Amino acid sequence: MAKCDICGKGVTFGIKVSHSHRRSNRTWKPNVQRVKAIVNGTPCRINACTRCLRSGKVTRPEANISAE
Repeated sequence: MAKCDICGKGVTFGIKVSHSHRRSNRTWKPNVQRVKAIVNGTPCRINACTRCLRSGKVTRPEANISAE
């Protein structure tokens, strides 16, 4: 599973407990998106979690929109 390149958030492990209290292992996966961001002045693709995208820790490149 991918890990966030900005904050390092990855898979978390725990135990799922049913109503009858039977316990089994489970994982919580972060919402990691592969986005194009500016790193060291050049645009490149990185893995970023949605929390880093929403908080503005990732600088996205400008969209080239030509008005005709």
